[in-house]
Amino acid sequence: MSLGMIGVGAFGAFAVKHLAPYFRVVGFDPVADLRPLAAKYGLHSATLRDAASCDIVVLSMPVQMLEKVVRDIAPHLRKGSIVLDVCSVKTEPAAILAELPSHVQVIGTHPLFGPQSGKAGIDGLPLAIVPIRGTAWRMVAAFLRSRLKLKVAVTTAEDHDRQMAYVQGLTHLISRILLSMPSPTLSLTTTAFDHLKAMVDLLRRDSDDRFHAICAENPFVHDVIRDFLDGTSTVGAQFYADDKPPASPMETGLRMISVAACP
Repeated sequence: MSLGMIGVGAFGAFAVKHLAPYFRVVGFDPVADLRPLAAKYGLHSATLRDAASCDIVVLSMPVQMLEKVVRDIAPHLRKGSIVLDVCSVKTEPAAILAELPSHVQVIGTHPLFGPQSGKAGIDGLPLAIVPIRGTAWRMVAAFLRSRLKLKVAVTTAEDHDRQMAYVQGLTHLISRILLSMPSPTLSLTTTAFDHLKAMVDLLRRDSDDRFHAICAENPFVHDVIRDFLDGTSTVGAQFYADDKPPASPMETGLRMISVAACP
């Protein structure tokens, strides 16, 4: 079967490596240099129309670009083809993908890993599937489980985003805050701190687009962050019992994270 990879950035290129043994992969990206992937994995560089005409079409781009790409590929999709996205949020992408022509099957997916967390192999790593239209999601889930050895969970767009508001929203927010702080050289650490540093190191290469998608495009992140900042205010009051409290919950949160991260 042919597979069109539309968007061959960091994750798209990572996906090509794992999909090339099973499909004739056709790639389109307006800015990426696809020649290294062509030489290493046999990727066929093509036009947007050619990539959209494949049996399976994978949309791998920031959620902010998804709506335009969906409009652009709609006239070129073949009857019975499968279209899926790999966005980190699912509510908005699911609504956008549902507007595709009725003659294609549509699936939302979210690989809960990336080039860094999957660099040692993807066996056993989690991936979420959101069925949107058709029954092809069952075949896709079976392939991901049996061939790529992924741990597949079938869910709804809303439940996915509610969970990711905690799983990704908090971790990316805390990591971004810590990365913005001065980082001293530490010779004495604890296991807990090492885990915190490992989280930050894992996420430090994530793009601004990905951070925006996780923390701004997820409709449930705002409430989680508000609860987080309210919690920092409550706990932070212990540090300012005999002093003037910080001006805002955000200031409290930043001070508390600083206390936790830097001895």
